[in-house]
Amino acid sequence: MTARQIAELIASHAAVLALFARQWCADPEDAVQDAFCKLVRQSVPPGDPVAWLFRVVRTTAIDRGRVDRRRVKRESVTARPERWFAEREVDGLDAPTAVAALGALPAELREVIVARLWGGMTLEQVAAVAGCSLTTAHRRYEAGIVALRERLGVTCPK
Repeated sequence: MTARQIAELIASHAAVLALFARQWCADPEDAVQDAFCKLVRQSVPPGDPVAWLFRVVRTTAIDRGRVDRRRVKRESVTARPERWFAEREVDGLDAPTAVAALGALPAELREVIVARLWGGMTLEQVAAVAGCSLTTAHRRYEAGIVALRERLGVTCPK
């Protein structure tokens, strides 16, 4: 294929190919670029270059998606801390039970609870770290405490 033919294919199909690849991988433009590079290296051009590109983009995107999912899984297992608490029990609270309860919270609630209770941060500091207003930080803190009490079966002292 000539450089002009390749350029025309890129101009007319690259965006659609990226959209097509997006359903399988997080970096669809890279999958499209790989497909065009493979097309350029073909000693004999395919009979239907557009169909060929779609097939190669699909295969490449699926492969990239698999690789990404495996990498994320490996990294999450490796990055997962062994324990959240150094002690098995703190002030009558069983650490594994607390970790399970914290882990069940939505991320935005867990972030505020950990920063406030174990990080010793003020709600103003928590709001700054979480990128939210003081009111939102306070609401998240209260909602997190309520959820933890429910999960741990602890009643609120009056």
